[in-house]
Amino acid sequence: MKAKLSFTLILIFGILITGCKQKEEHVEVEDVKIDLLNDDFPEAKQEVKQTMDSISKSAQDGDIDKLISFHAYSPKFTEFKDGQPRNDGEENEKYERNVFGSVSEILKFDMNDMKIAVYGQVANVTLHTDFHLKFGEDLVVVNEQMTLLLVKTKNGWRIVHEHHSPLIMEENK
Repeated sequence: MKAKLSFTLILIFGILITGCKQKEEHVEVEDVKIDLLNDDFPEAKQEVKQTMDSISKSAQDGDIDKLISFHAYSPKFTEFKDGQPRNDGEENEKYERNVFGSVSEILKFDMNDMKIAVYGQVANVTLHTDFHLKFGEDLVVVNEQMTLLLVKTKNGWRIVHEHHSPLIMEENK
């Protein structure tokens, strides 16, 4: 009887040990190296291009609220314009509402030589403007170098910094 009990206990103990032993799984994780400086990020680049097209369209359509919605105004927002001291988001919004709200006609709204550089969740867009805007009967031509810094947010790519400076165009001799 003792032998039977001992045998049964050993058998149960063996089953428990074998049943509780977990299989070890070896999961290989591929180490993806992201080079923020050299990788092109084509999908994000296309998203930024679509954002830039939407910004242009909202300005041309006179949809000021839509134009403003492409900005991520926060305490971090900055703007440099015309060699003046830095502006914040409040000043930028006031300026853009005033200027684009006063345009009576857009004759030309070209964003030339656009370069989009994506660095993960941040994008730098540089371009040359060739805007021909009418304010009543007055024509204003805006030829600038423009840099926009955008960050990908839950609402899409949004402007967090603007820099505008005159584009000096040399005449062909």
